[in-house]
Amino acid sequence: MKISVGVSNRHVHLKQRDLRVLFGEGYELHNAADLTQPGMFKAEEVVTIKTDKAEIKNVRVIGPTRMYTQIEISKTDSYKLGLNPPIRNSGDLMGSEEITIIGPKGEIKTNGCIIATRHIHLTEEQMKYYKLEGKDSVNVLLPGVKGGIISNVYLRPSSNAFFELHIDTDDANAHMIKNGDIVEILED
Repeated sequence: MKISVGVSNRHVHLKQRDLRVLFGEGYELHNAADLTQPGMFKAEEVVTIKTDKAEIKNVRVIGPTRMYTQIEISKTDSYKLGLNPPIRNSGDLMGSEEITIIGPKGEIKTNGCIIATRHIHLTEEQMKYYKLEGKDSVNVLLPGVKGGIISNVYLRPSSNAFFELHIDTDDANAHMIKNGDIVEILED
């Protein structure tokens, strides 16, 4: 079955309390562009992420706010920052790395820095339709001159999702894949 790709660059999800510290009391995120996942948007706001070794400026905030603060980076970013974050599903912050987030009004030091797993957003109905019920992960065929098969692509069913594969910039660059490319979920 065919599926489109969304390439995820480094970004930050903020809980409301951390948003206030970084941007000021009563601050609300401003929608710069809707993302493909329903209700999610690229915010106008950016922050700096920092460790004792290095910093990366202009890291995009993704809205809306969440119940937790999470910083998603690539393995390449982790080398620059001197971190070794775990590969985790969104929201699973156990063993995540600590990092400083700097905004225009303040800064916080928080855990929550991860490398996000490769994952597919889909609805429960799509899980049934594509006969994926009972599976946690699949393999995906990536076409092209540097194509290949990526394994351990986790399924993220929800009641409201846009059917899309999410990979980070390291996976995309390694296989010369870009946003909107069409790939194929392999059957067992």
